[in-house]
Amino acid sequence: MAGKDTIVSGMAGRYANALFDLAKDENAVDAVSADFDALGGMIAESEDLRRLIKSPVFSADEQSKAIGAVLDHAGASPLTAKFVKLVASNRRLFAVESMIKGFRALAAADRGATTAEVTVAEALTDDRRSALAKALQDVTGKTVDFDVKVDPKILGGLIVRLGSRMVDASLKTKLNSIKLAMKEVG
Repeated sequence: MAGKDTIVSGMAGRYANALFDLAKDENAVDAVSADFDALGGMIAESEDLRRLIKSPVFSADEQSKAIGAVLDHAGASPLTAKFVKLVASNRRLFAVESMIKGFRALAAADRGATTAEVTVAEALTDDRRSALAKALQDVTGKTVDFDVKVDPKILGGLIVRLGSRMVDASLKTKLNSIKLAMKEVG
């Protein structure tokens, strides 16, 4: 795929590119994408799993066995399981979230779509998720895959990162702007 090196870069990008090439050769891009969606969700929900991934205290063997058990329990495809275990044995598990993000970007670009990161104050309902997908598609002219991160600190609204562009329509930012304007007036 021409220009894919510009989509993802760095160590995590090299891993994501290698996995994407393998998945493409084996017609397993959708399976790996589904596995990564599940793994990303598990990482977001489990403090213990985040600790396993990020902590240098665990040996490569311990990380490999533990993440292998998690993937087996989740029913991950053999390619995904083998890849993540390799990442763990190479002491790179701390970067698996970046690898997932890079793989998603490559898969989206391959489908003619793009990816975005969306931060909201509370979980999106299916209706709001659909409306957001349509709005992003209207703006970009492409299908937009997006990861939703819940951060109650933004109070309300949302923050959308799409490539190098960011739209911050969070209540926290609006309140800070009003606060700053009031200081200038007073």
